[in-house]
Amino acid sequence: MGDTNMRFITATALAALIAAPALAEGWKDDYQTVNIGFLSGENEQDRLTRTAPLKAHLEETLGVNVEIFLAGSYDGVIQAMAADQIEFAFLGSSAYAAAYTATDGNVVPLLTSQNKDGSTGYYSILVTRCDSGLTSVDDLAGKTLAFADPDSTSGYAVPYYNLVAQGYTPTEFFGAVPFSGSHEAGVSGVVNGTFDAAATWQDNDINGVYQRMELKGMIEEGQVCKIWESPEITSGPLTTRKNLPEAMVQDVAAAVEAFPTADPEGWNFYTSFDPAEENPTVGYVRVDHDRYQWIIDMRAWLREQRRKS
Repeated sequence: MGDTNMRFITATALAALIAAPALAEGWKDDYQTVNIGFLSGENEQDRLTRTAPLKAHLEETLGVNVEIFLAGSYDGVIQAMAADQIEFAFLGSSAYAAAYTATDGNVVPLLTSQNKDGSTGYYSILVTRCDSGLTSVDDLAGKTLAFADPDSTSGYAVPYYNLVAQGYTPTEFFGAVPFSGSHEAGVSGVVNGTFDAAATWQDNDINGVYQRMELKGMIEEGQVCKIWESPEITSGPLTTRKNLPEAMVQDVAAAVEAFPTADPEGWNFYTSFDPAEENPTVGYVRVDHDRYQWIIDMRAWLREQRRKS
């Protein structure tokens, strides 16, 4: 009887060993559709149009359906990830920090974008109307400064944090500090006079939110001027959940990483490439959590300030 049991155990162990590689490669059986979230930096139709080449590339490379998940707010994408409704998301640095906190650390950063010069960051800026006479932060005393969204890195957390570090307490120094809802809405509000200034982002002086709005004909060139710039912010990461198969995570990360070279035309469309751009985004590099810990620390500081107020 002992021999029979031993033969049964050995056979079971052997079957498990044989099945193990198949299980490791079989994530597509459980995930025939991969859901990828995007933050609301532009209107929904523009976002869907711009992400179409990436979606097509991933579907062809991975052999699964890919669904683009869009939410009306940063929090919508974060909560969808926390609720296991989406598997991946392209997040800003602050939104990644929010997702890390909301999921008790159950998210992992994978890739971030890299520019031609090797840089992996961008800048928060404050903009005003060029004809307003407002050319510095000091000029904004008692004026209305619009932040973009509470979970926006460049549109709220970084400018707020750095303004305080430079001696300006936004809630006291400015007349009002409303949220516009999005970067484009903030810039539009400056142009039409709703806000005296707005916080947004740019990679450099020729590529950013207001520059793209000029290219799209949403605002006239020369109406918006930058009056303040933050230190460099590490670009936000493609983020995944910790509870996904490692093979799936690596396959998707590798597919996204290969997108710029696999489909150069699609990549150029996706990144709004301008041939005149001196320092375009050219691809992705791997990142880890340590690159974003300071953002989590900054958010904790901001929460503490809110509690005090």
